[in-house]
Amino acid sequence: MSDHRPPRPNPILWIWYAFGGRLPERYREWVLHDVTARTWVLRHLGRSLVQISPGLFFLLVPGPLWIKGMALLGGGILALWFSAAYMEHTVEHRIHKHGYRLGTARAIRDRHAAEREAARKGAGPRNSGAPWPESAPHEQTAEDGAPRSTAEE
Repeated sequence: MSDHRPPRPNPILWIWYAFGGRLPERYREWVLHDVTARTWVLRHLGRSLVQISPGLFFLLVPGPLWIKGMALLGGGILALWFSAAYMEHTVEHRIHKHGYRLGTARAIRDRHAAEREAARKGAGPRNSGAPWPESAPHEQTAEDGAPRSTAEE
């Protein structure tokens, strides 16, 4: 089993990434790992907390602390609720921006889950060999924005 680890972004780049920014090409494999690891849900919620963290400046507004605290708590719960509701779509869009086809993250997570289940039952190897899948290029579009088939090229 290979212990290949993709390079991680530095803290500034990670904050950019958490707010939806596209990382440089050399972090492409790390982005795929980020949205397909067993902890992908926790990672997504962590990014969501970073996105709502500027709301803490609301505490600087004059007024009773308990009102500000309850407003932040309510807003935070609502933000995390919506973030969790659109989690699948968000991570697919995130890897699409990094050059992978839509549906790649879901397919890899499903494959990993099947491998873990097989390993738990003792029915096969845990690792299928290739740690990172080959990517497919973005789907090209015509001038009108409609997807082009490869037959048109």
